[in-house]
Amino acid sequence: MIFLELVIQNFGPYCGRQVLNLRPQDQDSPPIILLGGMNGGGKTTLMDAIRLALYGHRAQCSTRNNLGYSEFLNQSVNRHTPPGDQTRIELTFEHILNNVQVEFKIERVWTKNSKSGKDSLGVSIDNYQDLALTQIWDERIEDLLPLGISNLFLFDGEQVKELAEQETPTIDVTNAIKTLLGLELAERLAGDIEILVNRKRKAVADTQDLANLEKIEQKLNLQKDKFEAAKEQLKITQKDIEKAQKHYDETSEKFLSEGGKIAKNRSQLETQLSYGNEAIAHLRKDLSEVAADVIPLALISTLLNQAQTQAQKESKHLQAKIAQDVVKARDNRFLSCIETLALLPEQVEQINLFIEEENKALEQDINLTENLYLAGDSETSNQLTNNIGRDLPNQIKKAKEQLLNLKNKEEETTAIERQLSAAAAPERYEKLADAVKVSQSQLVQAKSNYETTRKHCEELGRFVDKTIKELSQFGDQNIDRKNDEHIIKASAKVQNTLKLFREKLTLRKLNQLETVVTECFLYLLHKSDLVHRIAIDAHTFTLSLYDYSGKPVLKHRLSAGEKQLLAIAFLWGLARVSGRNLPVAIDTPLGRLDSSHRNNLIERYFPNASHQVILLSTDTEIGQTEVQQLRDNKAIAREYLLKYSPSTRQTTIEPGYFSNGTSTNTNPTISNG
Repeated sequence: MIFLELVIQNFGPYCGRQVLNLRPQDQDSPPIILLGGMNGGGKTTLMDAIRLALYGHRAQCSTRNNLGYSEFLNQSVNRHTPPGDQTRIELTFEHILNNVQVEFKIERVWTKNSKSGKDSLGVSIDNYQDLALTQIWDERIEDLLPLGISNLFLFDGEQVKELAEQETPTIDVTNAIKTLLGLELAERLAGDIEILVNRKRKAVADTQDLANLEKIEQKLNLQKDKFEAAKEQLKITQKDIEKAQKHYDETSEKFLSEGGKIAKNRSQLETQLSYGNEAIAHLRKDLSEVAADVIPLALISTLLNQAQTQAQKESKHLQAKIAQDVVKARDNRFLSCIETLALLPEQVEQINLFIEEENKALEQDINLTENLYLAGDSETSNQLTNNIGRDLPNQIKKAKEQLLNLKNKEEETTAIERQLSAAAAPERYEKLADAVKVSQSQLVQAKSNYETTRKHCEELGRFVDKTIKELSQFGDQNIDRKNDEHIIKASAKVQNTLKLFREKLTLRKLNQLETVVTECFLYLLHKSDLVHRIAIDAHTFTLSLYDYSGKPVLKHRLSAGEKQLLAIAFLWGLARVSGRNLPVAIDTPLGRLDSSHRNNLIERYFPNASHQVILLSTDTEIGQTEVQQLRDNKAIAREYLLKYSPSTRQTTIEPGYFSNGTSTNTNPTISNG
């Protein structure tokens, strides 16, 4: 398995869409993906995103604690996410499916306070959505990366610290080790054989034994009957919940469809209607004022245009008459002046002819104007021109705008009136609201009944298991071996053989694990003479250390850093012995290690922990010296910086690492939504 890409949108401190490219640059690419970030800057959130994408509601996320899945999803939404916007996590990785390497893409999408309270899951293979695989993803991921062993590959400094300080691994770690080493299969087979033996013992029991067996069996049958009845009752209560939920949905829908919600907001709607009517009255008053000005003249626009034309004619006529008197006086002075010039008679005659023709033209302009009935002055003509060309168009435009506003406001008030008319009457509203309350109460009661029945069913199941165990423990000395003796003896031999096989398998696996863990620890430890051999208890998986002389090395003699190296060597050895080709992701990888231990971890563990190693570190863990050492060893494929802004409390992913903020190798692909 190789992680290729992680997409985070509005998750935790990551606002918007951000894409983290984890894809190797080539087939021989270095294994380390280095992400730097300060404490509280979003490193653990990236680990949570990977777990959440893979396991959904089963994910063991750092901030979930005892929260329900719906509440955890709500609290994971970024605080700056607009209402209704999606929160999304996408994880793309390569794995083998039917002996072919394919790309899996897991998408989980949800919105804050959604009705379903769940996320929407989509699984694609090679960019084609696989609905069948989506339905069984919880089972399929157990084949790829079982939840029980995920913490052995996706872990943090605190987990290493706890593992280092505990004398005996926890039950979760113990179960993960058994799963990883394949030891649980033998235990499951032993249980199945025990059930077969119990069945055969009943068949060969004598009269007294048979009576005892029958008594136990009767008790078991009675308990099973009660258990089955309880399961049936559980189904009934489940149907009651569905029925109550349906009834609640119907009453809620009826409450909305019959105007219950509108009736609830009646006072607010009536206030809006009052304001709307007042606005309409003001608009109509403004229209009346506009109508009292020049706008009525628009009704006689043709007459106004004719009056304007007539006024222009009369103005021209008046100007011609004034000009005629002035021209005649000028002509007389001009002719008197000509007489003093001693011009030739022909020249004087031409001048007189010209003056006569000009006077005739002027006389024609005066005579062309007929029906002079306006008798208006220039001020009246100018006012008429202003009314037609400026005032009247402006008033018409203003009136249209006010009419449009009036129409919109009337439509708004009409819509409010429709809502009020659709609102339920007060007594009807109370009836609808009471029906919703009753249906809600019934739904709560149905859920309570279901929970009570479920607990009772679990209790009966424990009684059945106890009786089955009592039946299986019925002594061999009470069994008549006349019939089926061969099967019982053979089964006992098989059990002994299986027990021996399980012990040898455990020893073989643990011997292999001891060798690998010792090798890993000595490889990481700078004190090569401190420990010679590490032994692992077959039952508790407790680690015991021995020196070169075979004497125990007490664990409390180890420093805190050496204990952490031991825990890391244990996890590293488990991963190697399991044979699973899985990536390793480590949050806060160096913890309390001193400089020499850090150097060994940097130089020896990180480049060799897996084919893909994702490190999430602060600048005090992997500083400039350590990161330069990794760069010089060509162990880093990509570098990123989780840049946290205290003012906005948001994190963005940028290329590069601490200090200069740039990467010395290929440019990572980053996109911010």
